[in-house]
Amino acid sequence: MNGPPPASFPAFDVSKSDRTDALTVVGLTVTYRIRGRDREVLHDVSFRVRRGEAYGLVGESGCGKSTVAMATLRYLPRNGKVKAGKILIAGQDVQALDADALRTMRATAISMVYQDPGRALNPSMTIARQVAEAFEAAGASRSEALARTLEMLQRVRISAPERVMDSYPHQLSGGMQQRVVIAMALASNPALLILDEPTTGLDATVEAEVLDLVAQLRKELGTAVLFISHNLAVIGRMCERVGVLYAGKLVEEGATEDVFARPRHPYTVGLLRCLPTSGRSKEHERLDTIAGQLPAPGSVTQGCIYADRCRLADERCRREAPPPHRVAGAHGDQMSRCHYHERAMELPRTSTEAPTPRSGADGASPADAAAPSALVLRAERVSKTFHVSGVALRAVDDVSLDLASGETLGLVGESGSGKTTLAKLMLGLLSPDAGSVLELDGAPLPARVTSRNDEQVKSLQIVFQNPDSALNRSHSVKRLIGRALSRLAALRGTAQDERLAALAAAVRLPDRYLGARTRQLSGGLKQRVAIARAFAGEPRVVVCDEPTSALDVSVQASILNLLADLQRERGVSYVFISHDLHVVRYLSDRIAVLYLGRLLEIGPAAAVFDGPHHPYTEALLSSAPALGEPARGERIRLSGEMPSAAAPPSGCVFHTRCPRKLGAVCEEQDPPFAEAGDGHRIRCHIPIEDLRTLQGVKCAAHSEAAGDAPHEA
Repeated sequence: MNGPPPASFPAFDVSKSDRTDALTVVGLTVTYRIRGRDREVLHDVSFRVRRGEAYGLVGESGCGKSTVAMATLRYLPRNGKVKAGKILIAGQDVQALDADALRTMRATAISMVYQDPGRALNPSMTIARQVAEAFEAAGASRSEALARTLEMLQRVRISAPERVMDSYPHQLSGGMQQRVVIAMALASNPALLILDEPTTGLDATVEAEVLDLVAQLRKELGTAVLFISHNLAVIGRMCERVGVLYAGKLVEEGATEDVFARPRHPYTVGLLRCLPTSGRSKEHERLDTIAGQLPAPGSVTQGCIYADRCRLADERCRREAPPPHRVAGAHGDQMSRCHYHERAMELPRTSTEAPTPRSGADGASPADAAAPSALVLRAERVSKTFHVSGVALRAVDDVSLDLASGETLGLVGESGSGKTTLAKLMLGLLSPDAGSVLELDGAPLPARVTSRNDEQVKSLQIVFQNPDSALNRSHSVKRLIGRALSRLAALRGTAQDERLAALAAAVRLPDRYLGARTRQLSGGLKQRVAIARAFAGEPRVVVCDEPTSALDVSVQASILNLLADLQRERGVSYVFISHDLHVVRYLSDRIAVLYLGRLLEIGPAAAVFDGPHHPYTEALLSSAPALGEPARGERIRLSGEMPSAAAPPSGCVFHTRCPRKLGAVCEEQDPPFAEAGDGHRIRCHIPIEDLRTLQGVKCAAHSEAAGDAPHEA
């Protein structure tokens, strides 16, 4: 380390770290060698994780979170090096260890769980062999390792562990794979467990189960946790303390309750304001956003690194780098690198007032409840059966729904519930079973996209979760959008250039990026290109399949605002699929809940979220972490996993996991839909009034939220 830490920052007593800390990082500076120059990606980062403590590290992609983890493991890429600073794990100086000592430390004192468990597991080896290797590396015999593998799989709450031990990774669900990876990571009973985005891509119930598991095991084993995530609600639920990274600098740190309740840095304030929270919807306000982008590594040599994006910045900020100020929070010391940390909460907001919806030919807004919009898309009794190894698998089962002009229909449910399959049936990428009916503007819609005319193809488009998989990395943005325009809009020459420029402006894509390749763009810019391509043919319906799940909260907010703006301006309808229930509620007018291919509930977003709701919806909502909101009560834990669509349960498909199961009627009879008022329908044997009582929902409050008179069942 180059010199002592600044006086305004709590100095670390490294000599005591072996007694009180699982991890101590002091003055860490890391550089990457890029094009012959050393670029600083971390600068003077200092924090500690005490034994048994959970410490969260948050910030946008590119801020240096994963670099901190890699430096801690001494696993930086070849062009990376620790320029200055000290890292101690359980009192051991990581940089001073030789190869054998480093290998021993990795095997016994520290473990890491990565974002994608599928990539962390060897597809050619059974689970038993892979987990047992972790115990063998610690010195156990083969038979002892297998016995301890069984015990560890039971400890991470895996049912039927003997069956799982004989399975290969591809035979397990994403949540089950993550449990196996956690079992491997905890095999050595490490002093420090690093979790790098361990729940990204998991649905709400599986995410909640994994988080509960980590919290319980931390309590049982006394393991310290370094939790890296861009999901602030997860950090708020899991961690006692949090550090906020921006462009390689720790700009704020303190007790999680203090930092999230009264942030002292404008960047933290901006991140928190980007979140779609309860009570916020596209109809009433836009999400706050953080303008601009992260600076390139090493590009800021003077002043505050956040000045160019900060709405509090002045000349002092651009001239002088702020020192780390230490203040007393309600739950301990709080640090902020901001000249005006006392005024951080006064940060001006971006314009959050929702724009006036566009008017139709009759002057009425598409969202005007008094003048219902015409139906654009209708699906009636839609089913899809796959045949796998001679076994019939019913992925979508007798689903009926419709979509109005200018409306957003949110599709929610666990992985495997049939959301994406239903979307592909609408798009014509899959053929539905006989008897299924699809209509566009009241006219029959051919089942396969290859049988649809140009106008029908243009009318239904899709935005995928991962723009990298949908965009050719070797083509320029102009060519990608231009090809869609020439194919879908039959434009050429000047007309195409004018249309392209208008489309880029509509998705807020600066002209300077039109000549760039997609590999040169950030995740948010790539998604804007994908949205522009989807809108090239002026579609009537756009299917958004997890379009923001891999994005930072700041980028997510700008994409959600963009989708809402395009809907107001063009009257387009969305089918919006997401695991993030807060995002779904913000953007959706109505919500459909799917389980094992069956539609269990559908209705206005406020009615579905506020209740009464189906017991499955109730479980989903109780599992979704919420930041700064009162808990909905104790989380409802669903027993077991979703049954196979090849052998669905008799009666109600949810009865095998339902915490409110009535008895034989649920096992023997398929429940009909019951009307809860205002187009809200619930498929359950429990009467609506009983659901209201069980879920603590007052009928009058529900009716007021729905804009209707009190309903009597």
